[in-house]
Amino acid sequence: MTTKKLENKQVVWFQDNNEYLVVEPLIAETLSLLDKKISKKEIVSQITKQVNIPSQQAIDLVADIETLLISSEEKNNKKLPPVTRPKTFEVIKYYSVNSLLFKVSYASDTEAFLIHPKFAHLEIDKIAQTDHHFEVYNDTKSISFSVDDALIGTWSLKEVHYFQGKFSMELVQKIHKKKEDEWIGVFHASAVSNHNNSILFLGDSGNGKSTSLALLQASGFTCLADDFVPVDNSLNVHSFPSAISIKKNSLETLLPIYPELKTSAQFHFKKLNKIVRYLPTNNHDYSLKLPCKALIFIKYKKDSDLIFNKISNITAFEQLVPDSWLSPIPQNAKLFLDWFEKLPCYQLTYSDNEKMIETVKKVFANEL
Repeated sequence: MTTKKLENKQVVWFQDNNEYLVVEPLIAETLSLLDKKISKKEIVSQITKQVNIPSQQAIDLVADIETLLISSEEKNNKKLPPVTRPKTFEVIKYYSVNSLLFKVSYASDTEAFLIHPKFAHLEIDKIAQTDHHFEVYNDTKSISFSVDDALIGTWSLKEVHYFQGKFSMELVQKIHKKKEDEWIGVFHASAVSNHNNSILFLGDSGNGKSTSLALLQASGFTCLADDFVPVDNSLNVHSFPSAISIKKNSLETLLPIYPELKTSAQFHFKKLNKIVRYLPTNNHDYSLKLPCKALIFIKYKKDSDLIFNKISNITAFEQLVPDSWLSPIPQNAKLFLDWFEKLPCYQLTYSDNEKMIETVKKVFANEL
């Protein structure tokens, strides 16, 4: 267990299940003492000295906190048995990323639909020799994924987003030549750069994150990543080669800038209840890695004045972590917490695209 002071709270990291929890300092201290196997009698004595509460209330508090610790230790991810590998694959695609060549074999159109649309701009004609071979196949309940004949994992079809995340993780490891233990995390965000630094944009689905990214890249910024933003243990944001997902309600804004969207393929993701088109990024060097200057929660709100405020890191942390993959390795968990503690966090609400772009320029230029 690791604890980190963040503003007036404590962040507790449970190694057993790689879970982060934001708590009051007293609870964090009690969890730490329980984790060190200090006797409950001694812990109760310490609590009653620190806060003016009856002994029985302190005993009950320690019991409740101990339940929290035990609950954390008992959580684990059950591994599913692998799906039987098919003898033939119906859909085979080839992709080129920088100097690397990938062959991806999908058992059917069903599996291809989960991955291919966002990487279609990287597709090349069939070639004899590739650097890596990915295979994706499922049955009625599960989906399995292999890389270069080694099984990576199997996931329930009800949680297929875990498979999609793992596919992207394997791809980014190959592109940047880093193993999984060399990353502190991957964030459900968009990342834009001015060639010297990067900014991460976060927000709930429908808040305009990807639309803002498309507007910024049309204004001279470089799109590093959309939806999947990897950060390594050198604390650099790395580029990722997926296209920007553009929802139907953003077309009116973006078509004058990107007329190619009018004829681009449309994909209906029924489970997510969204219809999207994919816009290739203006980044063709997927080896880029840049430090992160700030984290911005962005929201398009019709008829709103531009509102730009610094927000609590605790507030940002509680919104960021649930949708992120974070490294389960202790030294990487510590690096993540140290990095996040120093990261400026903002909320940006806007309706005027030009004002939003100017605000981002000022953040990069240290003018805000």
